[in-house]
Amino acid sequence: MEGELWRQVYGLAKRLGKGKGVVRGTFSDVQIAAVYLWSVLHDRPMRWACERRNWRGMCPMKYLPSRSTVSRRLRSISVQALLCSVERALLNERPPSWCRFIDGKPLPISGHSEDPDSGYGRATGGNAKGYKFHGVYDDLQGFVAWRIQPMNTNESKTARDLIAELRDPGYLVGDNQFDSNPLYDLAGQKSIQLLARRRKNVKGIGHIRHSLFRLKAIDMLSRPFAQSLLHARRRIESIYSQLTSLAFGLAPLPNWVRTARRVENWVRAKLIFFTAYLHRQRTCGV
Repeated sequence: MEGELWRQVYGLAKRLGKGKGVVRGTFSDVQIAAVYLWSVLHDRPMRWACERRNWRGMCPMKYLPSRSTVSRRLRSISVQALLCSVERALLNERPPSWCRFIDGKPLPISGHSEDPDSGYGRATGGNAKGYKFHGVYDDLQGFVAWRIQPMNTNESKTARDLIAELRDPGYLVGDNQFDSNPLYDLAGQKSIQLLARRRKNVKGIGHIRHSLFRLKAIDMLSRPFAQSLLHARRRIESIYSQLTSLAFGLAPLPNWVRTARRVENWVRAKLIFFTAYLHRQRTCGV
């Protein structure tokens, strides 16, 4: 499976980055991205992917860049743009669905880590140090919007940025952390109806001004259609479970993936392969 995903992703990167980013006639952006993607696919550091013996006869390059070259070029705007283009091209292979789901997933690291970008916050089983993945999942396309934030960042705060990225109308379903007037208004301005369970111990609607889209959602909550959407929200939880259980999936962050920039690169590469995997499974009817 990993070999099939690699050929698909590398072929797409080569098509999107053809003739771009050649530095001093040595390594193109595609080659730099390929080395990094190969390391992430196998949960290994970049140094491992810079050794030909670790490619098992699948290396598409006559020469491999050094680890320092990959690390330096990976920070460039052109390589970052290429990785984003690959991610977006995979998402656009399928049309958007009319209902999407929003939720977060903790990415804990060791409490002894000196990573300055991480934070302490709620995780499974209690508090932990690390980051949190905030994502909007479309069951046809994949994760159409996501952010990496310190563990202690509130999900509803990050949701503003995620909603602002969404381009297609429909429903957006989340838990009670997203039951917020500003979020309802922001979603409504993009023709998106946010639907979230009401916060615990809240009765009535009080005397403050409420978003018209929130009032509509409260009215919908008493109907079977809205309840079915809230029940379907479990889908994103099963997707997170699948994302972390696959051999090439988003397992706990390895020791060499620290600081926000490296974590974001790592997660993007993992999502590229995961999206390719999801589309492949659906094409095969699995």
